[in-house]
Amino acid sequence: DWLSYLLSVDAKADKEDTKGLVKGKKRKNQLGVEVAMIPKHEKERRSSESLLMSQFPVTLKKQLVDDWEFVTQLGKLVKLPRSPTVDGILTKYLEYRVKKDNKISDSCAEVTKGLRCYFDKALPAMLLYKKEQKQYKEEIKGDVSPSTVYGAEHLLRLFVKLPELLSSVNMEEDALNKLQQKLLDILKFLQKNQAHFFLSAYDGDSKGADGAKGK
Repeated sequence: DWLSYLLSVDAKADKEDTKGLVKGKKRKNQLGVEVAMIPKHEKERRSSESLLMSQFPVTLKKQLVDDWEFVTQLGKLVKLPRSPTVDGILTKYLEYRVKKDNKISDSCAEVTKGLRCYFDKALPAMLLYKKEQKQYKEEIKGDVSPSTVYGAEHLLRLFVKLPELLSSVNMEEDALNKLQQKLLDILKFLQKNQAHFFLSAYDGDSKGADGAKGK
């Protein structure tokens, strides 16, 4: 899952997870031969896709571990709706960039719009633990968008899945690199406002939710 992927990148673990995101030791040892047969542009692309994870802020990695422990080990859930919401955070980021750059950047606006869209679609598919499924069904009904209900805790999980999502997008290397830099800038913004955006403890409980651990 997304957490084990993050930790495996951080610790350079050799075990392969269930999503196949991390290569096993034997596969890794054989990779030197395989890489030699990969076209240069493809090797550069793969390197670019790992940029986001290699520069993931340490304090936010700790935030993800705490998030995992609260939900899967302690049975605590984030009380919804959150404040600020994902939508609110991305709006604040745009305001921050406007103040810093003295202008509205079309590219930043497009990236935040894309992130919001990705979040709304990815949340029920890959960003929830089993214990959170029941809460999701109770909170997200009709035309309600997850980005107007969930907050930084779940937005951060999306950033761990982005390398996987971006790998399926057909983009030029230069454009992909620029996108990675903008995503890293948003991550740094989350880190800068970590005390304000993230909960230090989860108050809700998962009573009545699926009791299985993990996602």
